[in-house]
Amino acid sequence: MSGQRLYRYQQLAEDIADGIRAGVLRPGDRLPSVRETCAQRAVSPSTVFQAYGQLELQGLVEARARSGFFVRATRRPKRAALQAAQPVPRATPVAISELVFDLLGSTRDADVVPLGSAFAAPHLFPFDALARSGARAMRRLPPHRITGALTAGDEGLRQALGRRYALHGVPLAEGELVITNGAMEALNLCLQAVTQPGDVVVVESPTFYAALQALERLHLKAVEVATDPHEGVDVDALAGLLERQRVAACWFMPSFQNPLGALMPPARKQALVQLLARHRVPLIEDDVYGELHAGARHPPPAKAFDQEGGVLHCSSFSKCLAPGYRVGWAAAGRYAGAVERLKMSSSLATAIAPQLALAGYLAQGGFDRHLRRLREALASQQLHAQRLVERHFPAGTRVTRPQGGYFIWLELPPDVNALELHHRARAHRISTAPGVLFSADRRFTHHLRVNVGHPGDPRFDVALRLLGELAQAA
Repeated sequence: MSGQRLYRYQQLAEDIADGIRAGVLRPGDRLPSVRETCAQRAVSPSTVFQAYGQLELQGLVEARARSGFFVRATRRPKRAALQAAQPVPRATPVAISELVFDLLGSTRDADVVPLGSAFAAPHLFPFDALARSGARAMRRLPPHRITGALTAGDEGLRQALGRRYALHGVPLAEGELVITNGAMEALNLCLQAVTQPGDVVVVESPTFYAALQALERLHLKAVEVATDPHEGVDVDALAGLLERQRVAACWFMPSFQNPLGALMPPARKQALVQLLARHRVPLIEDDVYGELHAGARHPPPAKAFDQEGGVLHCSSFSKCLAPGYRVGWAAAGRYAGAVERLKMSSSLATAIAPQLALAGYLAQGGFDRHLRRLREALASQQLHAQRLVERHFPAGTRVTRPQGGYFIWLELPPDVNALELHHRARAHRISTAPGVLFSADRRFTHHLRVNVGHPGDPRFDVALRLLGELAQAA
């Protein structure tokens, strides 16, 4: 993000990445040793290891045993091995909720290792600071403000969010933001604002199971579009689909998509927004992982390329700052009025106490420091998890290498049934998220989403190793 202060390891990684892109460092070149880089840049070995780890995560360099780090022959050799699914482009009624409830119920048990969970480890978040902020805010709260904000949300929080959007290059129209009970309410309200029962909504393949649940609840049909594990939605495939099929809306996650972790490049996001604008199809953008980028700069959301108000951008603090506070928002473009009316007629308002706690925390200026620590911990743990998968899972297992978030997507050999593996793992107190959860027609039968957002949990390595052994024995 332009203007954001970088840690020393991030600046070192950026400098090396610039050298690779410029051709100064070419495929196969060996990077300077840790000792040489420490001497040249006056940094610690820890800084160099962190920088090289970030470059490895981005697919720019690779570590070779007892030889050091080398520029990759291509930027993404391992990602390329995991191909985009090619779904049948037909509208499908959705019936996924019972399966989701059955398979993910175990994630609520504290004794279960949460490889199938959708949340990162609680110790990564500043709950004490948030609690102090909330206590101060409630002591100072004038009584009239308890009901003064209501539907749109606390003015101080909306102003803070508006400044953050502007910092990310996305100026919002006045009154566009509506505070909601988490991102899921924002997404559901946006979906209701642009669809009627029986409509067709385009989703990614695979897609987040909660999107499928929302479609099911509103009696909508899903049609899946090919989605690259690295670069997200195939815009050409979507263009062909829009020519053949009447579509009411698209629900996509362009940044660190759940479950793939895919990040659409800015040019692809821009092409997506322009395509949908030509067809007058609204885009519901789920951007809950946008702050969790492993690179130095915040990836622009699709909303940044919206000129006509057709992108309904939704996010929350649940993944990046305050799980459990249930504070999200929608910046719904030309649909903002409809979303606010739906909010008023459903839940009316979002609880004021967590909004004030978050507004106070943001005002203190610690959010970006927290995010830098969180991103660093998640990126390091992702690399660690990928190495465990490569070491312990069956030959032929393919794994994504996302540039942010905290999920990796595993494609197991075709003879490994991920649903059966899930049940065997549950007997060992390990939860997983099998691939059948992520498609309306329950494809991805030999795929798993794995949550790697638990650095420092001593159970994690044991659970991932055991899961690999169970897959080997399948």
